Amino acid sequence: MKFRRYNTARLGFSIALIVCVLISLSGFKSTLQANDTTYKSLKLFTDVLEELEKNYVDDVDAETLIHNAIKGMVGNLDPHSSFMPPEAFDELQDDTKGEFSGIGIVITIKKSILTVVSPIEGTPAYNAGIQTGDIIIRINDKSTRDMALWEAVNLMRGPKGKTVLITVIRKGAPESIEFSLKRDMIPMESVRSVILKPGYGYLRITNFRMNTIDDIITHLEKLESQNNRLKGLVMDLRDNPGGLLDQAVKISDLFLTGGDIVSIKGRREKNTQVFKAYPSDEDRSYPIVILINGGSASASEIVAGALQDHSRALILGTTSFGKGSVQTVHPLKDKFGIKYTIARYYTPNGRSIQAKGIEPDIEVEYEILEKKKKKMSTFDRMIKEKDLKNSLKPEMISQPEKPKQQTRKHQRLIDTDQLQNDAQVKRALDILISYGIFSKLNGS
Repeated sequence: MKFRRYNTARLGFSIALIVCVLISLSGFKSTLQANDTTYKSLKLFTDVLEELEKNYVDDVDAETLIHNAIKGMVGNLDPHSSFMPPEAFDELQDDTKGEFSGIGIVITIKKSILTVVSPIEGTPAYNAGIQTGDIIIRINDKSTRDMALWEAVNLMRGPKGKTVLITVIRKGAPESIEFSLKRDMIPMESVRSVILKPGYGYLRITNFRMNTIDDIITHLEKLESQNNRLKGLVMDLRDNPGGLLDQAVKISDLFLTGGDIVSIKGRREKNTQVFKAYPSDEDRSYPIVILINGGSASASEIVAGALQDHSRALILGTTSFGKGSVQTVHPLKDKFGIKYTIARYYTPNGRSIQAKGIEPDIEVEYEILEKKKKKMSTFDRMIKEKDLKNSLKPEMISQPEKPKQQTRKHQRLIDTDQLQNDAQVKRALDILISYGIFSKLNGS
């Protein structure tokens, strides 16, 4: 058998490159002082690389082998660490600002499996019925086994109107489920609000992006101005996959007057930090019920955990996702980069959320309540004051005409009828109303 001629200069360069990369990633000092075990491992790596370049059945590209090795090294640390080629940086930027076309799901690698954290409300994935916890086994005709997170994102994003075929395995379903999804522009609007009942507001936060805090303040001021002072607020963080840490801190600070919001603790001192709340001129002391579920992750858990530990909000729903770690992105040469975990975060009482999640104070499963139609009988038809002859009619107080509000482009309206039939929202509203009633009974 005739072997191809081996390019010794190329191999030497490849070995030198991988040694330099591994040394820089390992945080060695410039003096290159390291223990014998590390150097032996590096020597083993270069030996394998040399052997594959010489004798593998097909031609191999040393650069590709090195990139795959780094990908495996970083990716095996935890589900949120990854080696990113240049194109992955563009996707990373899209996650926090700008507009992009896709199907609208947040995904993660969980136990080496591509898993849905949550669908983004109002997107093709959400409307088609993709659920938190769905395991994605194929994207179009490609298996997701050993697929990097950024690769999966790239496959699902693309030109608006083009179709993507997603195949998932769902707990309790006997067979895999296929979804044919037409890509659309993913809405960047992350905050919506509505009045559930006079004095009681509903604030929906779908993710934590740049300037989410500004949108929340605008919505809160609108809710508060309509009622002079809110009697209670339902904050909906269900299926909110999180986002920017600074936004979670600022949002928590809106409702706290002092104390810790969240602390992050890493192996290095520079990655350890405590974020605190400060007094504000705005009085937002009204009671709050926060809704969470298994799709509430990261920044959502920071807000829920902070307000729960300070007894500032009652948490209702089901246990959250449990993503309690902080990542940083470190740029490398030629526009490559690595995203890796630098710390875990803790609630004000020192609770670690990682893999545990936030447990609700009151557990309520999601359910859409159906209105029961009752046949009227003579027993049901009780005579009331209004049925009496010549009864006084209720006095109608004239209301000032409300100015017409301009709807922003891409603004999505809340289906208030659906909210009224949402078991978790209804329970939250009942709690707030009950709190107001008991407060009056106690004279507070």
